[in-house]
Amino acid sequence: MTQKFTPLPEKSRTISIDVLRGFALLGILLVNMPTFHSPFLYLDSFTYWPSKMDKFFQGIVDLFAQANFYPLFAFLFGYGAMIIADRSQVKGIYFPAFFARRLAILLIIGCIHAFLIWNGDILITYAITGFFFILFYRLSGQMLLRVGVVIYCIPVLFTTFLSMHSQEHFSENVDAVQTSIQNYSSGSVLEILKQRATDWAYMNLEMSAVTLGIGVLGLMLLGAAFAKLRWLVDVDNHKRLLIGLLITGLIFGLGARIASSFYMDSLFLVIMQEQFSGAFIALFYMIVIVLSTQTTIGQKLLKPFANVGRLSMSNYLLQSIAMTFIFYSYGLGLYGSISYTAGFVLVFAFFIFQTLLSKWWMTRFQYGPIEYIWRWGTYGQKPTFKKQKMPY
Repeated sequence: MTQKFTPLPEKSRTISIDVLRGFALLGILLVNMPTFHSPFLYLDSFTYWPSKMDKFFQGIVDLFAQANFYPLFAFLFGYGAMIIADRSQVKGIYFPAFFARRLAILLIIGCIHAFLIWNGDILITYAITGFFFILFYRLSGQMLLRVGVVIYCIPVLFTTFLSMHSQEHFSENVDAVQTSIQNYSSGSVLEILKQRATDWAYMNLEMSAVTLGIGVLGLMLLGAAFAKLRWLVDVDNHKRLLIGLLITGLIFGLGARIASSFYMDSLFLVIMQEQFSGAFIALFYMIVIVLSTQTTIGQKLLKPFANVGRLSMSNYLLQSIAMTFIFYSYGLGLYGSISYTAGFVLVFAFFIFQTLLSKWWMTRFQYGPIEYIWRWGTYGQKPTFKKQKMPY
């Protein structure tokens, strides 16, 4: 006999996971912002934004955010998938079929996002990679940990090997920069659609999509391992381990990041910084947040992130919808006209708005709007949307 899934009761949710999702969304917006407002794919950012203030904030983002948050989000996707697998088993639901339906809906949402809203979508990668995740979810926690590390290292070693034998360096594509600015800031809807498809292909075709997908799978398996081993739930029993991981993440993550900043002419170190240090810094952030949520003051301070994290899919897409409206011609048309610093400030202003909106929403509804559609598509029937008022 099978049972239906119901939302996790408030007391059953692990607040640290919701906080981590919200924190990851802030970091993702911080990293994505230059691509929202400028032809970041094709330009040399340090010459395009020459002011000292712009360079300062670029340095801050490069040190504390760049390549740190996609590993965290992929890890959390795997963590959540394993929670779903465990709940499926308890309720007598066949996880592979259920999860495949869920991934199919995610793939549709990702395609709509990538080709109709913003080209920097990550949901397509998660959906496709998720089908491979199904092959591994029955492994033990320790085995998931080992396999996850090995799989994650494959693209890291591959790209590092290529960098050691390559003499090519990135150079600004002036024509692509100008075409992008023209199409996004003043082009027609059709011209924007074509430019978006061009940008998506530039980012995802050839080997880049394959290496990204393999790395994401490794991170998902690591998230699943942490869920099975309950390291983020039974914190008191694993505190020494978590502190050890925190120190490891800090030393190897920031160590590699700082080393690469002194040798920017070395393509090898740049690749190592992007592929290697990001995952360790993400690990550091994750453990700091998990330990902080074990305290009353930590929970109070981080509660706004938890509200955003509970609506992670809706908030992720909201960022894209709002930013493209601000910068594309069908909205305010500000693409290519603001500084890096202005974009940096906009990130925090908009995220504050998201925290307030998320708090308001969660007092009234069970799910975010996209989470609701995702759930409806997975089950084929409408779930309860509004929260029931408690009787007095």
